Amino acid sequence: MTLAISLHDVSKAYARGVRVVDRFSLDIAPGEFLVLLGPSGCGKSTVLRMIAGLEDIDEGVLRLDGEYANDLAPSGRDIAMVFQNFALYPSMTSRDNIGFPLRIEAPGADPRPRVDATARILGIEDLLERLPSQLSGGERQRVAMGRAISRHPSAFLMDEPLSNLDAKLRNHLRAEISKLTRELGVTTVYVTHDQAEAMSLGDRVAVMRGGVLQQLDTPRSVYALPRNVFVAAFIGTPRINLLRGLVRAPLDGAMTISLGKQYLRLPEPLSLDHQLLRVQQGREVIVGLRSEAVRIAERTAARPGEVAITGLVEHVEFQGHEVLVHFNTGSRLAVVPELEAPRPAPRTARRRRREGTVMDRLRGRAGSLRAGPVVVLDDPAQTDPAPVPPEGRLPGDLVVRTTPDFDLRHGMQVPLLVDLAHLFVFDQQGDRICPRPDHLPDLEE
Repeated sequence: MTLAISLHDVSKAYARGVRVVDRFSLDIAPGEFLVLLGPSGCGKSTVLRMIAGLEDIDEGVLRLDGEYANDLAPSGRDIAMVFQNFALYPSMTSRDNIGFPLRIEAPGADPRPRVDATARILGIEDLLERLPSQLSGGERQRVAMGRAISRHPSAFLMDEPLSNLDAKLRNHLRAEISKLTRELGVTTVYVTHDQAEAMSLGDRVAVMRGGVLQQLDTPRSVYALPRNVFVAAFIGTPRINLLRGLVRAPLDGAMTISLGKQYLRLPEPLSLDHQLLRVQQGREVIVGLRSEAVRIAERTAARPGEVAITGLVEHVEFQGHEVLVHFNTGSRLAVVPELEAPRPAPRTARRRRREGTVMDRLRGRAGSLRAGPVVVLDDPAQTDPAPVPPEGRLPGDLVVRTTPDFDLRHGMQVPLLVDLAHLFVFDQQGDRICPRPDHLPDLEE
């Protein structure tokens, strides 16, 4: 039997009333593999622990198979949890660790048949007589999973179970977890900060930030139609290019999005998505371009829906099957809080005068910073001919994915083509306005 899990407006606060989870609502279908994804400290592990009964719920309702479960003891929830640190008893063999919960549930019963069956599923029959100190990290995680599987629970809760392993072993165990949970058909809630794990494992992905659910959808939809700029920036490798743009929509000319030294000219007649940008006339927006939305111009003409810009090669990352090229297009970068921080710029007299006003605005918006994504934008009237990249980011403002066929070197001026069909535009609050948000009705031509 698998378990349906439902959370409705669930909240959790710790010291000083700071909410680590804020009005979180989620319905998980029986047998579904759902991933809670977000940066460290976003509240995803707290949600998992509330489902398990290891944390009390301050507000809201948890239902298991439709039954109120806020006050249900952890032992009565028929849920097994796999922790990040394996949590094996060091003095017990693998057989005893796997069989320990069985002895607790049914004292006097022989746990060996179920332990042997679990070991066969995980391929660890030859490890049953070893102590945890005699096992590798991957083997210990398999034993920890075996302890959860042997109980035949209605749901698995996995709290970053692969984060302590090396990359190669993570990839291997990720495939094993996916195969295992689908064979068992057990409802699974999996917590991770690794978006590659989330995209490869989950039937659906719930992206969290600051204790608030940002988007819940399939991996494909979360990548292709991020609800806001935070989701767009958190999902995808390399990270989406986020540039500050200014919308210009003259009555007697084509609509353009200025990127500083260059601009994107939107083709006419305007598509339904691009028509929504008219209301942003004269306003600064955030332009999102994934690395595959831009290509190096070849000798052939631009395809329909492509517009030309140029870029100066700053850095080339050769990765064998592909190359990531970092270009400087003269654009200004947008910075997403909690994902990256801008390097401190020299404090000019003008900036010192503005600091008081800026801090007042930030204090007034302190509540909204946790509730939804906000992009850091400086004075739109101030141009920066040499934008400083966020800390940890290589030089350049645009990363383009291409094939190894191009011989590109630092300092080369290269023509580029932007596919406007894959253009994202977000407002200053970080909400997506292009492509058209789902809640807006279709516009007439």
